[in-house]
Amino acid sequence: MIKLHKLTGEPFLLNAEHIRSVESLPDTYVTLTTGERIVVLDSLDEVMQKAVDYQRSKWLLPPGRSHRGGLRAS
Repeated sequence: MIKLHKLTGEPFLLNAEHIRSVESLPDTYVTLTTGERIVVLDSLDEVMQKAVDYQRSKWLLPPGRSHRGGLRAS
């Protein structure tokens, strides 16, 4: 999940796995794999960096561990 901001400035979390494309028109539009488009305050570069950081973070945690360091429930 990545934190983005609605046009009102209110933060929300978006599952980065569902991002299909990001455009700057000049507002930033995030198109999801469902076809839904979301307009956000964050710049195209910010969204891209957050999505890249999210993907990288998935590989930094050892398998079987949660983000808090405990074991995952099976």
